[in-house]
Amino acid sequence: MTKTAPVLDIDAILDDENTRIVVCCGSGGVGKTTTAAALGLRAAERGRSVVVLTVDPAKRLAQSMGLTELDNVPRRVKGVGSPDGSGNGSRGELHAMMLDMKRTFDEIIEAHADPERARQILTNPFYQSLSSSFSGTQEYMAMEKLGQLRRSGDWDLIIVDTPPSRSALDFLDAPERLGRFLDGRLIRVLMAPAKAGGRSAFKLLNAGFGIVAGALTKVLGAQVLKDIQMFVSALDAVFGGFRQRAEQTYKLLQAPGTAFVVVATPERDAIREASYFVERLAEERMPLAGLVINRLHRSPASALSAARSTAAAEDLEARGEHELAAAVLRLHAGRMQLAAREQREQEHFMSAHPTVPIAHVPAMAEDVHDLDGLREIGGLLAT
Repeated sequence: MTKTAPVLDIDAILDDENTRIVVCCGSGGVGKTTTAAALGLRAAERGRSVVVLTVDPAKRLAQSMGLTELDNVPRRVKGVGSPDGSGNGSRGELHAMMLDMKRTFDEIIEAHADPERARQILTNPFYQSLSSSFSGTQEYMAMEKLGQLRRSGDWDLIIVDTPPSRSALDFLDAPERLGRFLDGRLIRVLMAPAKAGGRSAFKLLNAGFGIVAGALTKVLGAQVLKDIQMFVSALDAVFGGFRQRAEQTYKLLQAPGTAFVVVATPERDAIREASYFVERLAEERMPLAGLVINRLHRSPASALSAARSTAAAEDLEARGEHELAAAVLRLHAGRMQLAAREQREQEHFMSAHPTVPIAHVPAMAEDVHDLDGLREIGGLLAT
């Protein structure tokens, strides 16, 4: 017997004025960006003031919303909301932005360090590398930008499209990972000369530091080591701010006004990743709204089983008749077999998480590339 799950009521989430943040998460390539954009559009056209934050480098969100570009500043989406936005006359409005990881990092430095120290940090070669390529920086900066948007109070609903990471858990792990880096033994060793009082104090450091510095110089080179030491020294005053804001944003994600929507395709790896994420959210006491299963394959002729379709195709082929009909029957059989595999993957998830609400979005004939396509996806999500 086919198992059923509670239905994810998307409109109830979007219409609830207490819902202030919706986080779309899941593994890469499952349609998080499209889902986030469709939710944002639907919420705006139901009367809410919405901003969608994406970190997808493919820029599909900009294309689907008719924007020539997205950057670190929210931009109004035309054709949505109130009359001055040339939309459908609803009270709501929609803005969109794409995270500029380095610019967000720069803004943090500029806001929390005095001008001279900020200049030292921003021009430091090690900082320039760290701010654009350090593992976890993109996820951490997404959380930083989320905190900034929430504190601004300019929108009553923020929808976050989480980074296209290898693992869906990277978004939650990033602040702790960056914190471990800032608190690491190597960083403390490199900071020791500055904390000891500068050049004269450096000469008085024990032999242990000299050994470490000598080894690092051989591996990294004298100039690279100097750049790292200068960066760490200048950034020392900003460290506490990183941790404090990360903790504040983490608490914001745990608050009742946040809703996590896990997105997956009906494939084994994506469903497994979704299951891990659901379990992690429960461990962290973060509010899960439900699961969206995207790109689900169905057939309008589902009463015709794969076995019967295959048998009919074989019969026609054996008689050498109706080649086109036989090909269509085999195509249908393959579609039904795919649908059966996808149903089994869903049932594995439902067996492990029977109380998690689920919404289904069927596979589309073509990629979404405009507002009408997003409206269609939003309607399917709410069906």
